[in-house]
Amino acid sequence: MGQVNIMWVDDEIDILEGHKIFLEMKGYKVLTFANGYDAVEHLTHESTDLVLLDESMPGMSGLETLSRIKEIHPHLPIVLITKNETESLMEEAIGSQIADYLIKPVNPSQVLLSLKKILDNKRLIGEKTTSDYHQQFRSMFDSLGGEPDHRTWSKIYRQLIFWEMEMEKSESNELVEVHMAQKREANAAFFKYISRHYASWMCGVDIDPPLLSHTLFKNKVLPYVSKKEPLVWVVVDNLRFDQWKAIEPLLNDLFRIQEEDCCYSILPTATQYCRNAMFAGETPLEIERKFPDKWKKDDDEEGKNLHESFFFTEQLKKLGRTDLTFRYQKISSHLDAVKLADTAHNLLDHDLSIVVYNFVDMMSHARTEMDVLKELAADEAAYRSLTRTWLTHSPLYQALKKIAQKKCSVVLCTDHGSIQVKNPVKVTADKQTTNNLRYKNGKNLDYDPREVLAYRDPHVVALPKTSITSSFIFAKEQDYLCYPNSFNHFAAMYKNTFQHGGVSMEEVMVPVVRMSSRVNEK
Repeated sequence: MGQVNIMWVDDEIDILEGHKIFLEMKGYKVLTFANGYDAVEHLTHESTDLVLLDESMPGMSGLETLSRIKEIHPHLPIVLITKNETESLMEEAIGSQIADYLIKPVNPSQVLLSLKKILDNKRLIGEKTTSDYHQQFRSMFDSLGGEPDHRTWSKIYRQLIFWEMEMEKSESNELVEVHMAQKREANAAFFKYISRHYASWMCGVDIDPPLLSHTLFKNKVLPYVSKKEPLVWVVVDNLRFDQWKAIEPLLNDLFRIQEEDCCYSILPTATQYCRNAMFAGETPLEIERKFPDKWKKDDDEEGKNLHESFFFTEQLKKLGRTDLTFRYQKISSHLDAVKLADTAHNLLDHDLSIVVYNFVDMMSHARTEMDVLKELAADEAAYRSLTRTWLTHSPLYQALKKIAQKKCSVVLCTDHGSIQVKNPVKVTADKQTTNNLRYKNGKNLDYDPREVLAYRDPHVVALPKTSITSSFIFAKEQDYLCYPNSFNHFAAMYKNTFQHGGVSMEEVMVPVVRMSSRVNEK
């Protein structure tokens, strides 16, 4: 670390000479001032890394000096030192965005600790993160080497997300590279796991399958629907687990989080399949057989999620819960979103209110087309940050703020996630094959079986057939499927974009969160 410049402002600065010498021995350069006027004047043409500021000074007081410094350098960290412990003073100082607050008399070690906490924060966090990660690395590595079940996979993935987000606080590029290599290894193992077990889940052979799209409502929503308290079920399309963790602090301010679980999205991890299955409580094959006029094929031009309310009504009938009142609302435009915020109180007029919010999915697709979004969401960390920024300023957040003031519960979930693709893979197919980059459904598919998960008979994984000879293939890890025609053009166009439909931890394992308003606690 290079030398750090400290400014210490105190009308009794002469008697603090010992403190100054101590800090200089620790490698800090300390410049002292006996009053606020000189300190402010100095900062109009010079800079410093941190200010130690006495609160009680004649002439320009500490708080006045603080205000003047903030006008010049809004983000300069300031530590206020005072004898006054009154609550009003503390609130005023904290409201002025001080970095720390020390009570006189202070000793040199206290000051040093405050400096380290503020100025060395990122380095210290980085060192602690590195140490802790190395200790956990072996445990995760051993888990991958065994035979993890779906619960263990959920745990592994959440651990990987936790460490990835912790590493954002440090500056260890080397550690990030190690972590990303482990994440790639985990995704390769997860692909093999899904290849071995998925068919048994979907055909009912496995007696202990994970929570899946078509069993989510029955197991994670319905048990909490009550005549005594309204429940709002929010489905944010295409919300990954790490994006949930990025917005969790915002929602934790409004609600008490009662449960966080993991749902396995069915294949393809695409809205048409996952969300219809979620609302119908049936697999895509069962939906097509029961409601052939409402199930749409991949190559149909009309909307493929137009009957969710109908499917949900049928699921309530199947579960014997036609006594429940519900409303269904899909948010697909800004106007829809504004109406949601304006009429948020109406969400509590039914036993169950369903809100399908499409923004994250639209953001993912828009990123493919818009250069500005490609820069804003250039990597995983930026994608998480963009999601948090969206929610902070969204009408959905305003609606949640309003209902949080009433007695209610909320279940937040999604239909599938997405993954940032890196590696183009060649496939050939006829013209009727779906254009999705992470899965293909059609006839005459030609591919390298080592590069995809293939089902020549879609019925074995509860998927409908578009024709007698149609089949499905799913991309693995960070691959994306391109046709030989203009291969280089499309490979370059879609590289590093966020896609869904295939098999990866990011697409398959998604959050289901149950929250209750804090009004319940009063």
